[in-house]
Amino acid sequence: MKFTLLLFGLAQLLKIASHLNKAFKHAVRKAQVRILITTRDRERARLFTFDRGKVSSCGGFHNDYDAALVFKNAGIGFKVLTSSKADASFNAAADGGLCIRGMSFYAKWFQDVTQLIR
Repeated sequence: MKFTLLLFGLAQLLKIASHLNKAFKHAVRKAQVRILITTRDRERARLFTFDRGKVSSCGGFHNDYDAALVFKNAGIGFKVLTSSKADASFNAAADGGLCIRGMSFYAKWFQDVTQLIR
């Protein structure tokens, strides 16, 4: 439940930032990217769509994405996404708690742009 609420809250923050945060607006203004964050069992998932400055999101698992962050379970996902450590994603991937599917370049881009709203 916490993981699902976190993803919903992140969607809201990204939408607000796309209107109010100049650095974020600049970073996403030309992007056409779809990022999926999900658990391995696909029970908890949210798709984030960046379309030339417009940010939208919808819940549930979707196959149409550019990159997917697939967490072993919701607990690991929550821990990694709320961590203040810069290497939390790297460590989770090394431990098998996180798998990147699709183009890892876009996963890194997503991590970088979300850092702009912290």
